[in-house]
Amino acid sequence: MSATVLTASALLLDMDGTLVNSDAVVERCWRRWAIKHGLDPEAALKVVHGRQGYATMAVLLPDRPVEENYADNRVMLAEETADVDGVVPIGGAPAFMAAIAGLPHALVTSADSALATARMGAAALPMPAVRVTAEQVGASKPDPEGFLKGAAELGFGAADCIVFEDSEAGIAAGRAAGMRVVGVGPRAAALSPDAHVEDLTQIRVEAAGDGTIRLHISEA
Repeated sequence: MSATVLTASALLLDMDGTLVNSDAVVERCWRRWAIKHGLDPEAALKVVHGRQGYATMAVLLPDRPVEENYADNRVMLAEETADVDGVVPIGGAPAFMAAIAGLPHALVTSADSALATARMGAAALPMPAVRVTAEQVGASKPDPEGFLKGAAELGFGAADCIVFEDSEAGIAAGRAAGMRVVGVGPRAAALSPDAHVEDLTQIRVEAAGDGTIRLHISEA
């Protein structure tokens, strides 16, 4: 393993695949949806991560009216919120969240507020005071809007923030926002983030005397 040190003023955290392992629920719900619409569920699962549901549906069914995608998305969110079976924290997430508790950070997720609350609760992780959920953005990742809003709410510029992400859409959003990206987990490995870890056990957080955050990363 090689060690990397990144310095930032604030951290912007994706939820699913980054702090919370919700793959079991996501796969159950999206397999049902794909089969219902005559799609190959394995192919569908390759594009579902990181986006809001309606945006995934638009990729999978490009000729379908957007209103139908929004309607299906509302049903999907309700199903996912009610199903927390198998939702667990990503390795190292409890200690990581404890380490950044007093430091500037925000949750930036494609989940809506109810789903984010359900999953963070199921994983027994503290909900950040600052959060940008689906209701607060007009465009889903890979659009950078969510990360830019999170940075603005924390009071920092893009160059001073580091994004934690697991998905192609999320990493693209972080890059488009002009931020550095730590990729978490297997999906991120091939996407050339600024640093990559298998899980959050490979990160040690140091609060520097000048108010900045130092991330000591043992890369996979």
